Formats: sequence, C-alpha cells, structure tokens
Amino acid sequence: MTARPPRPVRLGPHAVAALVLVSAVGLVGFGWPLLAGADSGLAHAEDAPWLFAVLLVLLVGVVLATIADSGLDAKAVAMLGVLAAVGAALRPLGAGTAGLEPMFFLMVLSGRVLGPGFGFVLGSVTMFASALLTGGVGPWMPFQMLSMGWFTMGAGLLPGPERLRGRGELLMLGAYGFAAAFAYGTVMNLYGWTIVPGMASGISFVAGDPLHENLVRFLAYCVTTSLGWDLGRAVLTVALTLSIGPTLLRALRRATRRAAFDARAAFEARAD
Repeated sequence: MTARPPRPVRLGPHAVAALVLVSAVGLVGFGWPLLAGADSGLAHAEDAPWLFAVLLVLLVGVVLATIADSGLDAKAVAMLGVLAAVGAALRPLGAGTAGLEPMFFLMVLSGRVLGPGFGFVLGSVTMFASALLTGGVGPWMPFQMLSMGWFTMGAGLLPGPERLRGRGELLMLGAYGFAAAFAYGTVMNLYGWTIVPGMASGISFVAGDPLHENLVRFLAYCVTTSLGWDLGRAVLTVALTLSIGPTLLRALRRATRRAAFDARAAFEARAD
C-alpha cells in the first residue's frame, strides 16, 4: 500500500476552528445582500471596505493558527513561498483572455499533494501575491483570496493518494478542476453581481426582492456574462492537469519526501 505523503501543514484544532470561522464570515460576506431588505442600506458597494478589513484579519488568523498547530517550519515556508510566487507569476499570463488562467491547475496539484491545510494557505497567499503583482488590489481581493483558498483546499480533501493513483487520479483531479473552476467563477460572480449597478433589468440584483427571484436573475447573469470565461478556465485547467500533471505531481511528491516535513528532531545523550 502506498504511504500517504507527509503534510507540511496539518489541520489541527486551532486551524480547523479558524477555517470554519473565516469560511462562515466569507459565506455571510458573499450572501448577505440576498437577504437584505430594500431599505436596509446594507446592499451597497460602500460596505465592501468593512468586509475587506474583516476578511483580511481572519485570513491572517488562519495562517497564524495553522503555524501554531503544525509548527510550520522553514522548509514548509520556503515551499509555500516558491509555489505562491510561481502561481502569482502564472496568473497574468492568461488573465484577460477568455478566462484562461494557468495558475488554477498548479493550485489543484499543490493542494492534492500537500493537503487541505497547506492548500488553503497557499491559495490565499498566491492570490494576494498576484494582486500585488498585477495591481489588482481592491475590495474584491479578500473575496478572491478566500475563494482560491477554498479551491485549493478542496483538492486536498479528495480521496487520498494511497487509494487512487495513476490515470484514475489524474481523471479525478481533472474533473475536480473543471467543476471547481466553475464554482470559483460562480462565487466571485455573486460578489460582483450584488454591487454592480446599471445592468439589464432581467439580470440585475434587486435588493429586498424574494430570494428565489434574485437567484433566478443571478443564474441568468452567470450564463450571459461569465459562462465563456468560466468554461475557458475549466478547460485549460483540465488540459494542463492531464498533460503536465503527472510530471508536476512526481516533482511535488519528490520535493515533499526529501524535505521530510514530518520529521522531528531527536536528541540522544552523549556517551562519555
């Protein structure tokens, strides 16, 4: 039986609690405009900076809790920095062209090999670094960080490599990348749709309207405005996963084994 690769970042109790908290706040941040009344004054773009501040603090809290639980050492920090830098450099290569973003396949494979805890931290840090690199800093950034953290963490929660390897593993990762690429686009659409005014009435968000009516309009919005972008992202993720995936998976697993993240120092008494 194939041994499970060591996890540089384990999901200890503090990290799990922090992830649950930031995910709950993120879900509220994405979804509360759907439940806000028309006269509440809540469903306004001016509220985004408050969510920006809260989510940034919580994302930092996730990193600190993960370090406290797993003892994130210099080797794990170095791997986190390298993968985040590569992912941030990949994002501008395709962004702006039919939704083609090659960083997504790297996040899928990294989350698969390095686990859900490392995956969430990596996804969030990568999106933050890419925002700084491309000048895309704004109130949307923490939502992108959270969404990418979920995206990468999900790959680490797939059935373990001791149960599925080879072609079956690649097909599973390709299927996950395809579905998760659409999920990422849909979640980010929910953020943008509720704060961008002036769209056609048939797809516009209407504060205070019944939830089911807004959801129907949201579905129409996704189909008419972003389906092509999400499809391009999903297809590219699958293509890169199936073509480059085997090589990159081997390289990541080899680096993880050599780094021996799960090794612990042992001290022996010196014989006189």
